[in-house]
Amino acid sequence: MAKSKPRVKAPKTAGKGDIVTIKTLISHKMETGLRKDKKTGDLIPRQIINKFMAKFNGEDVFSVDIDPAISANPYFQFSMKAEESGEFEFIWVDDSGDTYSKKSALTVN
Repeated sequence: MAKSKPRVKAPKTAGKGDIVTIKTLISHKMETGLRKDKKTGDLIPRQIINKFMAKFNGEDVFSVDIDPAISANPYFQFSMKAEESGEFEFIWVDDSGDTYSKKSALTVN
């Protein structure tokens, strides 16, 4: 499988108390384990992103366990109240244990 590429759209600055919206997307094929290889007839092994976490200054702000019913290239959007400057860390984990991450800084004025 091609290397998964995470993308994040998060504000770089916000006023204290502002509600900020964060959008994430990761390119991932998301094999359910139910499809068959057209050439061999064998089942294609399940390979999905099964966990997504967003942390701000090391604390969880959003987390989800993902089931095979989600589409390829999973997209998540969530909001949080900006109280202090810091760093977001976004983490995706797939069935093989591979972890993909991206960071983004937020400055609160």
